Amino acid sequence: MSGKNSGYLDMELLRFTTAGSVDDGKSTLIGRLLYDSKAIFEDQMEAIERASVRAGGEQVNLALLTDGLRAEREQGITIDVAYRYFATPKRKFIIADTPGHIQYTRNMVTGASTANVALILIDARHGVLEQTRRHAYIASLLQIPHIIVCVNKMDLVDYDQTVFENIVSDFEAIASKLSVKDVRFVPISALEGDNVVDRSTKMDWYQGPTLMYLLENIHIGSDINRSDFRFPVQYVVRPQSKDWPDYRGYAGRVASGVVNVGDKVTVLPSGFSSVVKSIDLFTESQDKAFAPQSVCITLEDDIDISRGDMIIKETNGQQPRIDQNIDVMLCWFNEKKLIPGGKYALKHTSTEVRCMIKEAQYRVDINELEKVYDNVEVGMNDIARVSIRTTKPLFFDSYNVNRNTGSIILIDEGTNETVAAGMIV
Repeated sequence: MSGKNSGYLDMELLRFTTAGSVDDGKSTLIGRLLYDSKAIFEDQMEAIERASVRAGGEQVNLALLTDGLRAEREQGITIDVAYRYFATPKRKFIIADTPGHIQYTRNMVTGASTANVALILIDARHGVLEQTRRHAYIASLLQIPHIIVCVNKMDLVDYDQTVFENIVSDFEAIASKLSVKDVRFVPISALEGDNVVDRSTKMDWYQGPTLMYLLENIHIGSDINRSDFRFPVQYVVRPQSKDWPDYRGYAGRVASGVVNVGDKVTVLPSGFSSVVKSIDLFTESQDKAFAPQSVCITLEDDIDISRGDMIIKETNGQQPRIDQNIDVMLCWFNEKKLIPGGKYALKHTSTEVRCMIKEAQYRVDINELEKVYDNVEVGMNDIARVSIRTTKPLFFDSYNVNRNTGSIILIDEGTNETVAAGMIV
């Protein structure tokens, strides 16, 4: 492998999601990021230019880069989660472009569930809307560590500083009521390219960084829980070869924390303890592993371990909870409503169990950001707090402590459809 490729693989990956009301310019902003950072192939650019001419536009419509579905192009809106990948010399990026409509709340939850950063777009002409409050609430619920509020279409308000400052004040009032840790504000024009990749010459009053500078430099190293080691076992490796006659390894992805060769560990649910003998990656061994690496761990002792078990360190300050009763904040994905007393398959890390919905405690009125306790019905795109009982114990953390071991999905056993995603309270 060349040094150049090796450096690319070692680059830090930042995942970010975009959200905003319809026509706030999310797709245009992503198109501008890709275009100005030279991340568009020539044939893509030529196809977009042709499509822009057919649509009667005087300039290239960069939104067509992300509005890949034909229905989206015809309506000029985004109706699905579109993922885009690009890189700069400093970082690799995965973008989730999510829809702005209320009826696509589930798509935003899907696109934002693994994001380090949420870009929330606000049209400078319209200011903070109900949709802005909804998206801020979902970003808070999903514990996205960083929010960048892009006040877009500044060119349509003559780059007025007062307009920008009023929107900042309004959004800060919302953020103060939510568990949002890090909020930044950037005045931009995605159409004209102001403060997206290149600094604007039309907003001398703004002394902060451009959007691209923030995306390249925002600190995400501490976003993953590094203190509590969690290793859900996905597969037991037994090569049965002459070279490895007695090899027994446990493959999986480090959900959080760090583990070293020689560390004392405990296996759940058995409670047996052992010492880490080796940490293997392909054909090489390493001294330590950390989230989110995928590795194979071997232990000094021969313990009965299978898929769905979890390896943890005894020295962790916080141990996972072991329980059959959990409370979750669910976002319901399915057209069929949640059934109290209904039975579903539940997936959590590498384990799958059956579960029953005990009760829906309340539903969140996503417009007013209030809890509704009376006659709680949970339908598609609703967010609700629900009590669940599983057929066997889970090993979990609360979602605000560990996003990986604190999340679940529910599956309809009859249709095999994913009906909900949940954050353990």
